[in-house]
Amino acid sequence: QVQLVESGGGLVQAGGSLRLSCAVSGGTFSKYVMGWFRQAPGKEREFVAAISWNGGNTNYAESVNGRFTISRDNAKNTVYLQMNSLKPEDTAVYYCGKRNFGLRIHSRDYDLWGQGTQVTVSS
Repeated sequence: QVQLVESGGGLVQAGGSLRLSCAVSGGTFSKYVMGWFRQAPGKEREFVAAISWNGGNTNYAESVNGRFTISRDNAKNTVYLQMNSLKPEDTAVYYCGKRNFGLRIHSRDYDLWGQGTQVTVSS
């Protein structure tokens, strides 16, 4: 079956950078729209970024636009999230999700998720 595995989280100071990865196995990665979401304690899962099957279209939440970059490597079945200029409010568990077509910003529109990776930004 299809599996998503996130990695790359950690503890970083405000202003620093991290790159998250999400490796996908068991399916046809190049056909999927991929999204990154995050969830802070006590809050709902919120949209961060999404990328089309070929990387030609992307969408970002306003709160991360200009600081985060989503990309993908279909040869490696992996989607990335480069996070720069990190802020304490970026602290959350970050999840990648897949859907079959169309960039969407609601978590309910994604049909499979990874286990998440913790990102903590200290002030």
